[in-house]
Amino acid sequence: MDLIKNQFFMGFLINFILIYIFCKIPLMTKGGWISAGILGTILWGCLSWQGWMSVVIYLIFGSLVTKIGFKFKKEQGIAEKRGGRRGPENVWGSAATGLFLAIMTKFNPANVVMFKIGFAASFAAKLADTFGSEIGKRFGKDTYLITSLKKVDRGTEGGVSLEGTLASFLGSILMAFVMFRLSIISTKYHFIVVAVSGFLATLSESIIGAKFQNKYKLSNELVNAIQTSIASIFATFALLSYAYFLN
Repeated sequence: MDLIKNQFFMGFLINFILIYIFCKIPLMTKGGWISAGILGTILWGCLSWQGWMSVVIYLIFGSLVTKIGFKFKKEQGIAEKRGGRRGPENVWGSAATGLFLAIMTKFNPANVVMFKIGFAASFAAKLADTFGSEIGKRFGKDTYLITSLKKVDRGTEGGVSLEGTLASFLGSILMAFVMFRLSIISTKYHFIVVAVSGFLATLSESIIGAKFQNKYKLSNELVNAIQTSIASIFATFALLSYAYFLN
C-alpha cells in the first residue's frame, strides 16, 4: 500500500513540476493542463512511468500532426479550434477509456495483461484518428463518405481519403510501437493486435461519424470515447480468442 501511495505522490509531483514549466507552451488550455495533470498522476500511480510516458508521447505526436498545414486548414474552415490547443473535453474524450483500464490493473491484477492491451489499443486508435484526420484534411486529394463512397468536402464527418487512411494506419502502428518499446505490451502478437484494433476502430469511428454523429448530435468527444472503447473491445476479444484456441 505504501508503494502505491508513493507512486501516486511521485506522479503528482512530476506532473506538477512539468506542467508548471511547460504550461506556457500553447499545446493546451489552462483547463487542459489541469486535466492532463490529473490524468498523468493517476496513470503514473497505476502504470508507473511507462504508462505516463506513453500518453505524453501520444499527446506530443497528436499536437505536432495537428500543426501540419494548419494555415491551409484554417483557411478552409476545417482546422481544430483554439489553434489546435487541447481543452479538458479533448483530454477526457481521448483518455477516459485508457484511464479506466489503467485503474482496473490495480483492482484486478489477475487480468493485467488484458487491461494493458486494451489501454494500448485505445491510444493507438486515438493517434490513428488524429493522424488520419489531420493528414487527410491537408493532403487528401479526394474525400469520400465511408458508408456510400460518395465524394464529399474535406472535413466532412465520416469522410475518408486514401492519404488519410494510410496516415491512420501509420498512426496506429506508431502508437503500438511506443507501447511495445515501453513494455506496456510485450509480444509481437500483442503489437499486431493493438495496431490492427486501433486502425479498425478508426474506420468504425468514420462510420459512426457518417451515420449517427449529426443525426443524434453526438459531440466529437463522445465519439472519441466510443472509438477508443471499440478499439479496446477489439483488442480484448482478439486476446481472449487467441488464449481460447491455444487451450
